[in-house]
Amino acid sequence: MFNDIKLLIKGPVLVANVLPVFSGFWLAVVLNGHSFAGLWAEFLLTIAGSTLVMAGALALNNWYDVDIDRIMERTKKRPTVTGHFSLKTVLVTGLALSVIGHILLLFVSLEATLYALLGWVTYVLLYTMWSKRRYTLNTVIGSISGAVPPMIGWTAIEPGFQLVPIILFLILFLWQMPHTFAIAIRKHDEYKAAGVAMLPVVHGVAITKRQIFIYSLCLLPLPFYLIQLGSVFIGLATLLNIGFLAIAVQGFFAKNNLKWARVLFLYSVNYIMIIFLMMIIVTLPIF
Repeated sequence: MFNDIKLLIKGPVLVANVLPVFSGFWLAVVLNGHSFAGLWAEFLLTIAGSTLVMAGALALNNWYDVDIDRIMERTKKRPTVTGHFSLKTVLVTGLALSVIGHILLLFVSLEATLYALLGWVTYVLLYTMWSKRRYTLNTVIGSISGAVPPMIGWTAIEPGFQLVPIILFLILFLWQMPHTFAIAIRKHDEYKAAGVAMLPVVHGVAITKRQIFIYSLCLLPLPFYLIQLGSVFIGLATLLNIGFLAIAVQGFFAKNNLKWARVLFLYSVNYIMIIFLMMIIVTLPIF
């Protein structure tokens, strides 16, 4: 049961999205002189609400994609495919989690709720139901929803139209492109069989590699806009970005695309976790 639930709400993906929510909230507290101790209620509601919204969206993605999940090897164990959960149950659960999550966020701030709704609509309607099977731009659309979490965390207590949350959004948005492309290269045959319009399937791996390089290059200047986080963060983040770019360049000379894509995927997963953890660490009182 636990494993089925984890697969239904894509546990690792959910956890990876909750961290930026926390980072956004934490930075809004620290950089604006608030007391974290006095904002526990807002913090718990923000984390709980955003987690439920994202879990609901991920469950609805599984509900809608059950037909292609039956084809792809990486998704054949999902409970919607195995029949452990009925599709009606998954649909009701996904909608219920989404509604409850948004209600919890309304107790925090309207702006945070609107960003959560933007992420939900983009992921469930624009990505899952509209673009995923039709257009290679599905990755761009999906990346918008994946970049919203730090905005939810920040706007729980501060207005969102500020440089720091916008840069956090851009980091996540740009990072998701090479990250997703790496998955698409590794699972090229599965996506092709399922009829999913991923870039390497439609336009080939060579063009995908160029896109990976461009998006990795665009990450380079972003840490310098976060001067409030200090020189240590800027230096370490820049080194991580250079490493990202170096792997992207290696792709042009790779003889084994699957092996290279796996290295890129693993680096990207660790990259985003380290970046957002560093944002928290360098702003702790001991620093």
